[in-house]
Amino acid sequence: MAIARRNKPRQSSTRKSSTRKNGTRQNSQRKGNQLRSYLGHHLRVSFASLGRLYAQPVATLMTAAVIAIALALPTGLYIALANVGQLSSGWDGSTQISLFLREDVKLGAAKKFKQRLEKHKHIKNIELIDKDKGLEQFKEVSGFGDAIKYLDDNPLPIVLVVQPRIMTNQPDATGRLVKELGNNKLVELAQLDVQWVKRLYTFLEIANRSILVIGAMLAIAVLLVVGNTIRLDIQNRREEIEVSKLIGASDAFIRRPFLYVGFWYGVLGGLLAWVITLFSLLLMEQPIHKLALLYHSDFRLSGLGFGSTVLLILISCTLGLIGSWIAVSRHLKEIEPS
Repeated sequence: MAIARRNKPRQSSTRKSSTRKNGTRQNSQRKGNQLRSYLGHHLRVSFASLGRLYAQPVATLMTAAVIAIALALPTGLYIALANVGQLSSGWDGSTQISLFLREDVKLGAAKKFKQRLEKHKHIKNIELIDKDKGLEQFKEVSGFGDAIKYLDDNPLPIVLVVQPRIMTNQPDATGRLVKELGNNKLVELAQLDVQWVKRLYTFLEIANRSILVIGAMLAIAVLLVVGNTIRLDIQNRREEIEVSKLIGASDAFIRRPFLYVGFWYGVLGGLLAWVITLFSLLLMEQPIHKLALLYHSDFRLSGLGFGSTVLLILISCTLGLIGSWIAVSRHLKEIEPS
């Protein structure tokens, strides 16, 4: 009897723990079913929205084409700016500072001066051009080779051609280096034309900001196009929305199909914008390559990479979702069942 009494509490605690486990398992199963149902509804609504767009191809393509043109313009400007930046990056190595040494500086002193400058942290490379080498170069470039033969002495100074480590997109720093080198007592003249560098990068900065402004304005245009399209869709489905509200559907449930419509408009618009940009690049590639060959350059026009293409489509989808959300949030409040 005593053993039976001791076993009863154990059996009751076992039943409680098993009941607790069953309740936990049922709750987790219920949450899993709710999640599957939620995701399944999203999937069905997504494909239903795509099917609705497929059922009216002309209107869908017109809206997607407007979105694509609005996105293709800043995308094309961005590619053009990136190509100009890529082209100018190859000019960094051609930026040189010419140091014309004083006439009384001997070759030995010039070599020692060159060795000291090679330790400078902002100098990448130095080439020493002595008087004889400079005279030969002058003969080849100037075309006065016969006249120079009659000169008694070589009038040209020793020249150090310095290639700075500073990039050309830092023209002020390059200018400070020129001033520093020019102050040396062995240097008669330090010469560098940095004006073209300043003009180039000022132009690139202006172009970059202009693209941002144009892109922002066209993004607002995309929002308006998507919003107006969704507004018309809401008006066409007004009775369906009223019935859904009558049976107790939430605003989130009613809003969902329209959000997916905006999403698919964004996807289609982004893909069309990519096609337009790619076609434009193909049209421009051969003439630009011919122009580069005339300047003895192997420059090739570069287009959108994989990452930029994905970013373009993501931006387009985001604009589609935002435009549809704004339109639905505004007009859904105006529709109430009578």
